[in-house]
Amino acid sequence: MPNPWTGKGNPYKRKEVVDRLRATMKRGQAIVAAGAGTGISAKFIEKGGADLIIIYNSGRFRMMGHGSTCGLMAYGDANAIAMEIGEYEVLPVVEEVPVICGVHATDPRRRMWHWLGQVKDMGFSGVNNFPTHTIVDGHFREVLEETGMSVQKEFEMVALARRMDLFSIVYVATPEEAVQMAKAGADAIIAHVGTTVGGNIGVKKAVVSWEFALKRTQEIIVAASRIRKDIFFLCHGGPINTPSDAQRVLQNTNAVGFVGASSLERMGVEDSLTNLTRDFKRLRLPSAKPRLVSPRIAASSRSRR
Repeated sequence: MPNPWTGKGNPYKRKEVVDRLRATMKRGQAIVAAGAGTGISAKFIEKGGADLIIIYNSGRFRMMGHGSTCGLMAYGDANAIAMEIGEYEVLPVVEEVPVICGVHATDPRRRMWHWLGQVKDMGFSGVNNFPTHTIVDGHFREVLEETGMSVQKEFEMVALARRMDLFSIVYVATPEEAVQMAKAGADAIIAHVGTTVGGNIGVKKAVVSWEFALKRTQEIIVAASRIRKDIFFLCHGGPINTPSDAQRVLQNTNAVGFVGASSLERMGVEDSLTNLTRDFKRLRLPSAKPRLVSPRIAASSRSRR
């Protein structure tokens, strides 16, 4: 059902987004969701045929030239940044693809039911749990869990979104988290296997192996599938950077799609701008410049003919 006020596009009801993704799969196509940190990224991601566009704060930092991990740091209000990008940049230019809002569910300053109401009123068609504490580990993760900023709040946000008829596409890093998201009612689960490699600001040493990426992705899928059979499973991060990388995951796991943020938005900008600028820098001045003629003299000469 199209937007009742404009006749097209966002916001979509939860079932409408689900039906669109099922239609993609019925055509034999993998689902592709793309992160966008600017309006121009979203505009041309839609033109390229993405099934979903996800807005979250790391997209803004990424398009500033910084690493996506900035989105996990205290460099701004994650919820406010995502809302601002959506309101002023992405939603005004996206015509038809469902737009998803990144929600920092563990922010203790937000009444989540109230915030999700604003997300829905703005015209987003769903939510994503980013920044997410699922990709934080070690001692710091233990501190977060014990001081009221637990991943449990992300599960609760997703359950609330389900009740509010918002589509949910969520990141998880472990099978245990996948189970909890399945119980909360997540529509799509993304197996997050680490920060994306490659490019100028991608990780080079803090990477996981292909063996780990494939194994962990399938473990997440198997665990959540025991809870529900209607979940869309997608892959993201780590060594999965190019279309051929994503195809490798689809062939070796039960994933049905890919989520690209750095691998779509950042890598596309890095390569295209670098190469285009190099092409312009190949311009050469002619060895003999033409004689400089005053425009007035040239015009007078033409009028006498």
